[in-house]
Amino acid sequence: MQFNHPECRFGIVGGLGTLGPADLFFKLAQALPAAPGHGQTGLIFEQRPFHEGVQPGAATASQSGRMLYVFDLLRSFEARGAQSVLLPCFLSHTFLDELKAEVGVPIVDMMAAIRDDIVRRHPGARRIGVLTSDYVRARQLFERYFHPSDWRIVYPDEQVQAECVMGAIYGPEGLKTGHLSARSVDLLASACAHLVRQEVDLIVPGFSEIPVVIDALRGRGFPVFDTNHAYVRAAMAQETGASRPIKVGVVGGVGPAATVDFLGKLVKNTPAEKDQDHIKVVVEQNPQIPDRTENLVRGGSDPTVSLYATCKRLEAADAALIAIPCNTAHAFVERIQPYLSIPIISMLETTAEHLRSHLPAGGKVGLLATSGTVQSGIYAEAIVRVGLDLLIPDAEHQEQVMGAIYGPEGVKAGFTAGLCAQQLDTALRHLVERGAQAVILGCTELPLVVAANEALTVGGRLIRVVDPTELLARRCVRLAMEERA
Repeated sequence: MQFNHPECRFGIVGGLGTLGPADLFFKLAQALPAAPGHGQTGLIFEQRPFHEGVQPGAATASQSGRMLYVFDLLRSFEARGAQSVLLPCFLSHTFLDELKAEVGVPIVDMMAAIRDDIVRRHPGARRIGVLTSDYVRARQLFERYFHPSDWRIVYPDEQVQAECVMGAIYGPEGLKTGHLSARSVDLLASACAHLVRQEVDLIVPGFSEIPVVIDALRGRGFPVFDTNHAYVRAAMAQETGASRPIKVGVVGGVGPAATVDFLGKLVKNTPAEKDQDHIKVVVEQNPQIPDRTENLVRGGSDPTVSLYATCKRLEAADAALIAIPCNTAHAFVERIQPYLSIPIISMLETTAEHLRSHLPAGGKVGLLATSGTVQSGIYAEAIVRVGLDLLIPDAEHQEQVMGAIYGPEGVKAGFTAGLCAQQLDTALRHLVERGAQAVILGCTELPLVVAANEALTVGGRLIRVVDPTELLARRCVRLAMEERA
């Protein structure tokens, strides 16, 4: 979708100066197509009280308050349905990457817009004179976009920078005060003349306020580039798109130890050389979700609302997908998925697809899981759907599995060795004796006791022991990596 589509909505961050954002808003409104009474693009211009300080553009000025102010406005625009945001503030573009990493609404890159517009409209310009703040100069914002192999960035000398540039913007009669004083124009004209004497091809403002007085400067013969107009043109041409890494939402607490195990597997399966290479994760740890097996087997409290509420909180926390590291909970997924705007990644389907790629058609798959998972039939449906057969323990051995999970020395009580391991080994051998070629550890606590193994010998037979939690973690990582690419 193009930004100039009549139904698109733009957010414009105001409050970081008075004149610049207003000038951008006016030029954007002029550029947008409109028809009387219909077909007009929705615009959101928001300005909140924000005290910039006496001279926020000083080289050593703190930008923390500005950063948080902009972030709050971006989140507000996102909540109100803005499809993209214009941020007419050069100081804020020094931390643009940090903002993009934390918000979903695309931010049109002003510096890229300026550079690309200069390439198109002034292809011969190589010496670029820049009028900007001490802070932007110190952070070398222009140098990030105008590579020294293609351009030479020229700044005013120290005296002209302090008296003319900073004075014209931040002085008592400066443009930041909202006044178009002759004094400010004269100071900017002196700075422009200084740059012209250094044989610049083009003068590029590094303040969004300077384009407001661009006609007066051009009228004096200075080749000043309209950065606000370039920014509008880029907004009109650019396609929308995601601007931040994908975030995985995890329904935690079902059970707590399994959640920790799943998070560890996410980390283990992520190809990373540094912290920042890992995927973003938000966990809603809710051990108060009613027991899934208790509901399915004995009619206990229904966990549907709790699961749904947990997923909605993940949705509100900007998760792009949801992982539920609990096999039994998947019996309730069909009830809640239609009411969510993001997908729950099925651990069952992921496991079934994995087994189909490793077993022949009609292969036999054993299941070690809670009685709730077994009786719900959710694994049977997933396994049969891919052309395999499912084996479940008989009543005696199913009781062994439940003891290993829920017993006083079971894994939910914190045990991972001893009786619970013996009980699971007995049930595992029972399934293998009945012909299982692979066995699913269909309760997320079971991998804490029995290690998954793609080539395990049991009773003289070679089988696969599959960990659905591991497979779910790999799939979440793969989806996140594909989105990042």
